[in-house]
Amino acid sequence: MQDHPGDLTDLHGDCANCFGLCCVALPFTASADFALDKDAGTPCRNLQDDHRCGIHARLRHSGFSGCTVYDCFGAGQKVSQVTFAGKDWRAASREHARRMFDVFPVVRQLHELLWYLTEALTLPAARPVHAELRELRDETDALTRRTAEELASLDVAAHRQKVNVLLLRTSELARAGVRGRKKERRGADLMGARLRGADLRSANLRGAYLIAADLTGADLRGADLIGADLRDTDLTDADLTGAFFLTQPQLNAARGSAGTRLPSSVDRPAHWTAER
Repeated sequence: MQDHPGDLTDLHGDCANCFGLCCVALPFTASADFALDKDAGTPCRNLQDDHRCGIHARLRHSGFSGCTVYDCFGAGQKVSQVTFAGKDWRAASREHARRMFDVFPVVRQLHELLWYLTEALTLPAARPVHAELRELRDETDALTRRTAEELASLDVAAHRQKVNVLLLRTSELARAGVRGRKKERRGADLMGARLRGADLRSANLRGAYLIAADLTGADLRGADLIGADLRDTDLTDADLTGAFFLTQPQLNAARGSAGTRLPSSVDRPAHWTAER
């Protein structure tokens, strides 16, 4: 797969090599995140003929903030250029387009798992399971390269569970090396919680609901954030150095500042500084 165990380059969306799949295949409902309803398989009204978004520079101000927190983890270009060998859905049959739209969410899930497995290989404390991680990463990558028919019938949930078992072990190893009591907040309901300045070093926040929580100045170094819901979470001046299994979509959904310290695997969202 990647040349380097921690290389996440291929797991970022490359819109230039995608046929606008996220703007067509996925449905959305009129809400605070989307300005209108759209059915799965129907092109967004803002999608141009060149597969680019016509309002990309002003999505948040146009009522499409949901688009700004989405990332396909590189599944768009994989499906467009590999699975369907560069054949545009616009110039193909209706059946071809339908199969492409059906396969895209499947590959997106697999690419998200590849992100976690690849990042896990960068954690020195997880060295005891690195061989298993590499094997499962390569197996997952091979799945993404199957035919459209094979991908459509793939039991992604079963494979996700297989990966999750190893990621849990990885998390335990990564957090075990930190002294002190590690807070267990797996799946916790922390919506709107006042956690300003909280010590959450190496905390287990897997799947925690942190919607609109105040984590201003909180210490999240070395925390496991896989699946944590960070919508509207205030990360102003928080320290997430060394936090792992944090994805760009999670971060894009949160609020932060120039003083928020982040792991190198993610980028500081542009709207953090623009809105403050």
